[in-house]
Amino acid sequence: MIARPDLKGLRVAVLASIAWPAPPPGYGPWEQVASDIARGMAARGLDVTLFASGNSANPGRLASVVPVGLNEDPHLDGEVFSELNVAACFARASEFDLIHNSSDWKPLLYALATSAPPVLTTVHGFSSPQILAAYYAGARRSFFCSISNADRDPGLDYLATTYNGVDPGAWTYRDVPGEYLLYLARFHPEKGAHRAIAVARRAGVRLLLAGIPQDTAYFNEAVAPHIDGDAVRMLGHVQGAARDELVGGALALVHLTTRPERFGLTLIEAMACGTPVLGARMGSIPEIVVDGVTGFLCDDDDAAVARVPQLGTLARSACRAHVEGSFSVERMIDRYLDAYAKALRLGTPPPPTDEQLRWRRHDWWDRPMAFTDIPPKPEHLPNTFHSGVTDA
Repeated sequence: MIARPDLKGLRVAVLASIAWPAPPPGYGPWEQVASDIARGMAARGLDVTLFASGNSANPGRLASVVPVGLNEDPHLDGEVFSELNVAACFARASEFDLIHNSSDWKPLLYALATSAPPVLTTVHGFSSPQILAAYYAGARRSFFCSISNADRDPGLDYLATTYNGVDPGAWTYRDVPGEYLLYLARFHPEKGAHRAIAVARRAGVRLLLAGIPQDTAYFNEAVAPHIDGDAVRMLGHVQGAARDELVGGALALVHLTTRPERFGLTLIEAMACGTPVLGARMGSIPEIVVDGVTGFLCDDDDAAVARVPQLGTLARSACRAHVEGSFSVERMIDRYLDAYAKALRLGTPPPPTDEQLRWRRHDWWDRPMAFTDIPPKPEHLPNTFHSGVTDA
């Protein structure tokens, strides 16, 4: 048995996104993970302060600049209060032994400008090519953890891959397969709702859709016309006990992404219920789903259609056991404790290698990353564009 580092009493700030409460009532993967980290670390004896919205659960100490999540009150200015949340954390930097940033790139700029303690950033994904400038600059002050081996930028150094986890006890295991397929994700082209619809129709199985329409144009054009209330039914933003029942009652979760998945929290939520995953063979999905055991990995829609009749033959107990063994909150906390110990031992990140510098000078638009937004490259930028601060 591997001995975990004893970090009891370590003063840790967990800096969460404030788009939703931590944990969120429904959608909000970044907030869910930050909440689980804070609660898990507090349970292991660390002194935790969670920077999140005021209606978040309190695992130790809670610090907030807004009473509710930004998406819960349209009058709150996200740009203003997100910055204030970060500033509130770094204004108290001297109170902590380590800052765990689970709130994207802006905290990296504060770390560069202050003498904060070691900073560890969980990279949940990169939104666009130019965001890499902030991560490359911030690499001088922040350590990084990826949430899958697939979602790593070759220009960065990573302490570890720290897979997200769920509490299996929070999800009801159901041994009997359901009769419907389930799509549970935000409605964006990269999540593949249109593929789920096409596969379900061809397989002759009812499809339930649940999520928030992040890309309204895509939803209206590629999803809404197919919703008939019968073969394809829209449920919207499903939360709480209804979400547990929906996920556990499915024949399978359909996750046929069009870009490499970074992690996919719904995959392990489904498997915790015993529900297998019908997923695309790309990104992190092959790291999470055991092909032929906890679901099927598919190269195209034809393969997915062919696998639908076989979903009911999979042992749902294997899905649950896989999450308990590899993707529980406890396993996630173990991985982060190891990363914390390493960050504290090193103090500051190592300088970039020659290979990392080469990638930083490489064309950022030609990158094996799952960018959410890939705008056209500005014509005036050279093929080897970099920010000018990435080599420091």
